[in-house]
Amino acid sequence: MSAPAADESSRSLRILFLVSAHNGLSQRAWVALTDLGHDVHVAVVDGAAAMEAAVAAHDPELIVCPFLKTLIPESIWRRWRCLIVHPGPCGDRGPSSLDWAIELGMDEWGVTVLQANGEFDAGQVLATRSFPMREAGKASLYRHEVRRSAIEALLEAVRGIVNGEDRLIRPRPTGLARPLMKQSVRAIDWSVEDTESVIRKIRSAEGHPGVRDTIAGRDFYLFGVHRERVLRGRAGDLVAQRTAAICRATIDGAVWITQLKQLDTPTQRYFKLPASLALELAGVDLGVPEIAAPLEAPLPTDHTYREIVYEEQAGVGYLRFDFAAGAMSTEQCVRLREAYAHARRQRHTRVIVLAGGEDYFSNGIHLNVIEAADDPAAESWRNLVAIDDLVRDIVQTESHLVISAMAGDAAAGGVSLALAADYVVGRTDLVLNPYYEHMGGLYGSEYWTYLLPRRVGDATANRLTQAPFNPLGAGEAVAIGLLDAAFGTDLEEFWIRTQRLAERVANDGLHRARLEHKRRRRAYDERVKPLHAYRTEELARCRECFFGSDRSYHEARRRFVEKLPATETTLRQAA
Repeated sequence: MSAPAADESSRSLRILFLVSAHNGLSQRAWVALTDLGHDVHVAVVDGAAAMEAAVAAHDPELIVCPFLKTLIPESIWRRWRCLIVHPGPCGDRGPSSLDWAIELGMDEWGVTVLQANGEFDAGQVLATRSFPMREAGKASLYRHEVRRSAIEALLEAVRGIVNGEDRLIRPRPTGLARPLMKQSVRAIDWSVEDTESVIRKIRSAEGHPGVRDTIAGRDFYLFGVHRERVLRGRAGDLVAQRTAAICRATIDGAVWITQLKQLDTPTQRYFKLPASLALELAGVDLGVPEIAAPLEAPLPTDHTYREIVYEEQAGVGYLRFDFAAGAMSTEQCVRLREAYAHARRQRHTRVIVLAGGEDYFSNGIHLNVIEAADDPAAESWRNLVAIDDLVRDIVQTESHLVISAMAGDAAAGGVSLALAADYVVGRTDLVLNPYYEHMGGLYGSEYWTYLLPRRVGDATANRLTQAPFNPLGAGEAVAIGLLDAAFGTDLEEFWIRTQRLAERVANDGLHRARLEHKRRRRAYDERVKPLHAYRTEELARCRECFFGSDRSYHEARRRFVEKLPATETTLRQAA
């Protein structure tokens, strides 16, 4: 295995990603390496044969594995340098790295880039980074601290390879080899465990695999947990429900659980659903009251569970919405639209900030809820119409200037939702996927045929929406005009700078002029082509996709929600 010459520091490499799934980390890595001029291809693989076929097809100079659950065969790692990204500090080994870090209450954790050999996570270390642990679920830590640290370490390792440097380092091991965390470790004994123990266990299983538990005699996996500091009940009992979440009592309080997944059977594959919907489909009668949460109640963030919160400060209204995995069901779109109408009615504010979730701004319509519906085609239509109504209200807002603050990633209709605002800002390591084609040729709506071209032009809009699995990073998004600005290396810095921007726009004396410019531009656009015409055209294409004879969308959706391997028509490799 020959190394590049030292004077070839500007040389680009032909890199192949071997991944179990092209997830947020691998997409961010693709963006970072592509931005440096490297030629990166992605192969989603499920075993040795698939890896060997991908390597033979691409003949890479370097193999990178940002997210790979399968051991690389010796036929590959002996001939090609293979970099493994492991979400644990130097010396840590095993498939449940972050799970153990949360369960054991670690104050600091890390990421290691190492060179593959015949053992999991045991190769020579090329780069490593550490980070302080944040009180959050595994999925959130993975999308922020792990991703940021992994990209820094990966770029350091690749830079050393390009420069021909021997990057093998010998840092002091701070981690241990740990086994797969089993459900016996995750199990909750509701009769003796307090709120903090329950939260820690569910957070350590966030994303996958969840905590196996029993509710009303039925087995489920639990996901998404939030503290409840007021409601009480007998430990283990359900005591309330709210916007599809369920509240369950602990020995010293209660927790909200937002998602459930039934256990698969030999004849049925199940998937995550809003908790109350999953219970309903399983035939469980909740028998507990629906308790609404005030939209504007000045409660601490960990006081209770609320999907949507509205707050005001210095002439700015902040509409915060945090939907699991960024998916927005029909009902969630309706509730968010009602909350947005409330924000528009506040005449003492001048700016509205759409502050989506910290992990995801939005990913558009809720494919899991659609798949679970009695009539998925009809529910697809209802969901799309509901999100269209919300986007239309934002576009037609004349009383306020609107800022979309994208702390988390966005895809498909979620990108269009953000673009409905007057200003769109994002965090610096944001990943955007503004296409729909991967979902069986779904055309998409959310007024994207109006909102995207008005920012980036027709040619770029066509490129962005017809290039699946070529994610867009924040830097390129700013360069092409999709984002107005990108800032903040972490969540705290992003929100501080967003607040400063919003207050400046609200209070710098130019508000009336900006509003007048906004009204004139909207009036001009309306004369050129009415807003309803874009919607009519988009929905006509979507109707055919939902109700027509071609079942590609329905098959792609099913495979997506059941986490089945994508077919050639639903997955394209990055070029």
